[in-house]
Amino acid sequence: MVLDETLLVLHDSLFRDIYRVRDDGVVVFKTYIDGEWIDTGDYIEVHSPIDNSLIALVSKPKLEAVESTIDKMYRMGRWKVRDTPGDKRIELLEKVADLLREHKDDIVESLVLNAGKTYSQARGEVEASIERLRKAKMDLRKLIGEYVPGDWSYTTLETEGILRKEPYGIVLAITPFNYPLFDTVNKFTYSFVAGNAVLFKPSSLDPIPVILFTRLLEEVGIPKYSYTLLTLSGRDTTEILGDRRIGVISFTGSTETGLEIIRNAGIKQYIMELGGGDPVVVLDDADLEQAAGNIAVGITSYAGQRCDAIKLVLPEEPVYEELKKLIVDKLSKYRVGDPRCPANSVGPLITPSVADTMMEAVKDAVEKGGVILYGGKRLGPTYVEPTLIEFRDREKLYETILFKKEIFAPIAVITPVKNVDEAIEIINKRRYGLDAAIFGKDINKIRKLIRYLEVGAIYINEYPRHGIGYYPFGGRKDSGIGREGIGYSIEQVTAWKTIVYNYRGRGVWRYLV
Repeated sequence: MVLDETLLVLHDSLFRDIYRVRDDGVVVFKTYIDGEWIDTGDYIEVHSPIDNSLIALVSKPKLEAVESTIDKMYRMGRWKVRDTPGDKRIELLEKVADLLREHKDDIVESLVLNAGKTYSQARGEVEASIERLRKAKMDLRKLIGEYVPGDWSYTTLETEGILRKEPYGIVLAITPFNYPLFDTVNKFTYSFVAGNAVLFKPSSLDPIPVILFTRLLEEVGIPKYSYTLLTLSGRDTTEILGDRRIGVISFTGSTETGLEIIRNAGIKQYIMELGGGDPVVVLDDADLEQAAGNIAVGITSYAGQRCDAIKLVLPEEPVYEELKKLIVDKLSKYRVGDPRCPANSVGPLITPSVADTMMEAVKDAVEKGGVILYGGKRLGPTYVEPTLIEFRDREKLYETILFKKEIFAPIAVITPVKNVDEAIEIINKRRYGLDAAIFGKDINKIRKLIRYLEVGAIYINEYPRHGIGYYPFGGRKDSGIGREGIGYSIEQVTAWKTIVYNYRGRGVWRYLV
């Protein structure tokens, strides 16, 4: 079901100065660069995944202006942040949280129309963003330095060292389309609270929530030149990756894009949450009703467009048939359609090309012996059925697109395993190692899986979900570098500096040697 024509309407006067509306209802947004909102006359087209209609044009800065803003950020902006006392930075983040709540309705609307989220998902993302801002104080636990006494080596007697953490200076935050607001808020929070200036590079697919958030930063008085909105294409962004004034790149997105960033950016500090698509092991003593419900949510949430979405289900043989039926039953209850309709629980994929990719993966799986247990159909340009595909031939499974790549859509493979050793072998064969989930009670099996699975996080009797990063998450293998999480990401945006004090001959210490 698709409702009436998709048009973005903003009601809050706070945003009035950063856009204009054309006669056809398309909103034309300025961009924030060099400390000013500007309309460059050169635009990125923004389409709604709901019906692929054009809903906005976003001003795209010229690379000369980007060079100028990076220069000002390096000379002035990063010092404006660093010279703002830490408690003042926390106070500013609290004010941003207050404004985010005050102007929640417009931002929710932008997430629904621009990212294709249901209203409940959009409201959840805004609430998570508010909580993340308010949890900034918890990041401070990892900003404390260390003291190193010198009397444990004869070469350092009568000296002492202090290790302090300080900001790198400028963080380039590159965010994905699936959580445009939260990922921007999260990266800004841990970078800013540590004393860094931040360059925002939102996804070109849904930059509107990030534009609105940028206006909130300006309103609360975040220091000028300490944050900039780079509404650039990916190709143009490549031009600035190697800029030596950028000390950190914080990126969330695909493994392929992450590798390209590293090739172009060179030696920098990286924090990257990359491809995933998570496996689930269901033990023979699991609560199958609970497991099936969690697995269905993990497959379908935000139409499977989450790096922690469930893509591989591995039940032990004694419970395989029953669990399979239960998952199919759960999936059949999800309704696909316009996310503005309360009856629909699964909205659109972000672009028609993503739906193309999923259908190619379904075709590939069937050609290699996979059996569609549920779904497998395309319902519109950006709408697809939640899909579960069964594989009995393990070697054929390994050859499929679904096993070798992360398909950002509501699709998963199910295959039985004889024991946890088989599950470990299958999971560790994948190039990704973001998360895994285990359903069951046998602590010995669970403990073995915990020890041998090559992943960054394991969820016991729970589907993988990163939430606000209260528990840190991040991948192994091709799934990332570093950790996202409150009190953990801050370690990637701060540098250790060692200071050694020499007191030799001054009578401070009198060692008995």
